[in-house]
Amino acid sequence: MSKTHAFEFLAAHSGAAPVDFAVAGLFGGDSTLTSWATAVLAGAADVTEVDGTTGRWADINDELSTASLFDMGEKRTVVIRDADKFVSANRPEIETYLAKPGMAARLVLQFESLASNTKVYKALDKSHVLVCCSGETGQKTGATAASRRKFLTQYVAARHQTKLTGGAADALIEMLGEDIGFLDTEIAKLALYLPPGETIEEPLVRDVVAGWQGKTIWQITDAISSGNAAEAIKQLDKLISGGQPAIALLPQIAWSLRRLGLAASAHVAAERAGKRQTLEDSLAQAGVHRPAEISRAIADMKRMKREKAVQLLAWLLDADLRLKGTHSADGRDRFMLEQFVMRLASVT
Repeated sequence: MSKTHAFEFLAAHSGAAPVDFAVAGLFGGDSTLTSWATAVLAGAADVTEVDGTTGRWADINDELSTASLFDMGEKRTVVIRDADKFVSANRPEIETYLAKPGMAARLVLQFESLASNTKVYKALDKSHVLVCCSGETGQKTGATAASRRKFLTQYVAARHQTKLTGGAADALIEMLGEDIGFLDTEIAKLALYLPPGETIEEPLVRDVVAGWQGKTIWQITDAISSGNAAEAIKQLDKLISGGQPAIALLPQIAWSLRRLGLAASAHVAAERAGKRQTLEDSLAQAGVHRPAEISRAIADMKRMKREKAVQLLAWLLDADLRLKGTHSADGRDRFMLEQFVMRLASVT
């Protein structure tokens, strides 16, 4: 079985017969997708979970060689969490097992990431089950914006006995980011506002999700554009203390700032081309059209000053890459986001 994405894998096996496999590899870093895919693979059989940082191959091999006495013929499933470190420490044994897996039990390897040029990846891709469990879209993951939207509107919405329009799904991603667990939680909350089976539409998303959280995001971006670092950090702390993860907050903070950055870039490009362009024209190129939004954006850009505005896009990209890479761990993500806000709010 060749690599598939969790969006398609989960939809294909929703309510279907148990998956027939000997070994499965899950990678991509989204813990919710990994958990859901593992549940589908394990089915109703007995499951043994092992910490890959401390597990020993000899013990796991024993587990894989031992059939269950209580599952009426179903194969038990051995799940190795944090398989990255486990495979690094036991690579020859894993590669040998992939070439000839046992018949008594099934093995699920949960990776944070898995390079496509490794023998383990190639063996899983060729002969076993390989599922990308990432909420991100792009060539690297194999998911598209359309496939993620379909997953949210059909699979996730159905989990909560509700329906979700494509526009509502897009609004949730725009406001909350790509973490599937966080999106699932918000869809569950929105479903409570409607009778079972009714449809969640974009206005409800923007009204409910934006609530106090949206107001606080507005206060952060307003403090950033006016150079009030203390207020920006204060409001950011309120959101983080309320349980909002840094990786979900950045897209919300970035939404209005990105448009200012696009407008600044358009303005500079026009100047370099020898054209006289008003801020209104530059903002229109960035997608700001409503009179009230234009007035506010012009005031924000003037307060922010040119030197900061022209660097917004680069800073936003840098923050996004760090949150998904070097600063993705708990603690480091908050530090990075606070540093990012301070950088924006304090530069004159």
